[in-house]
Amino acid sequence: MSDSRPATPRPTWRVIADRLDAYERLVRLDKPIGTLLLLWPTLSALWLASEGRPSWVLVLVFTTGTVLMRSAGCAINDWADRSFDPHVERTAGRPLATAEIEPWEALLVAAVLAFCAFQIVYLSTSRATILLSLPAVLVAGSYPFSKRFFVLPQAYLGIAFSFGIPMAFAAVHDGVAALAWWLLAFNLFWVVAYDTEYAMVDRDDDVKLGLRTSAIAFGRYDVAAVMACYAIFLGGMAWVGVERALGPLYYAGLVAAAGCALYHWRLIRGRDRAQCFRAFLHNHWLGFAVFAGIALDYAVRARAWPSSP
Repeated sequence: MSDSRPATPRPTWRVIADRLDAYERLVRLDKPIGTLLLLWPTLSALWLASEGRPSWVLVLVFTTGTVLMRSAGCAINDWADRSFDPHVERTAGRPLATAEIEPWEALLVAAVLAFCAFQIVYLSTSRATILLSLPAVLVAGSYPFSKRFFVLPQAYLGIAFSFGIPMAFAAVHDGVAALAWWLLAFNLFWVVAYDTEYAMVDRDDDVKLGLRTSAIAFGRYDVAAVMACYAIFLGGMAWVGVERALGPLYYAGLVAAAGCALYHWRLIRGRDRAQCFRAFLHNHWLGFAVFAGIALDYAVRARAWPSSP
């Protein structure tokens, strides 16, 4: 005889906790790697623009804005990919893919987070920064759709993930120096490098779904292309060091970053999915090495030649 008693209703606190957990996973607060990959080049630009003396208000503004915009980007990305993610091994467990939350909820979360980020920029930075925030939001919001039509969506992502650089310069100077656009271009190659490693994880699934990625476009030259992008990025940053007359600590940071890139080559050369993902995750150390070199170089210089009272 079967038990026909109705199921015990779940406590309200448990329903709310599960919903908040789903939102947390939607915006990847449990996976901060994307935030770090956005943050290090933005802070590097802020330090370069201010010659090592950024306002701590601006540091807080750009750190908070980075977290908010990366979270908004994850929500809109999952909304755009909601019909693909259930068929990809790595993304099948995401909240939209498992129907834990509805598509409209993802859109609402993205809109609220982007609005909060814009308000922080509007209330705390310059007119030039505010104007730059508009194309930044447009590029970030449209990136998820680029893999349907653009053969190298990783380059599109490179623009989205590098827009904090000119915005940092604009916040300091109320204008964007030519160096900022060079930094954006160099950083774009770094983004292509690490996001190609990421795409190598999903290559088989993406081919079946008819999506476009750099891992597919580069084909058997994928590893060589990744290393070439690392080389362009690091070479470009060495040129920045010459332009800004940076010292040994900066170049030590670049050497450490180059060591990270070589380590990634060891991981991806066999094209094993797990190792490619491991290389992708390790990239935040590469970005941190570059930022640390900039920050330490300016800090030592400030101690050696303190500002006049």
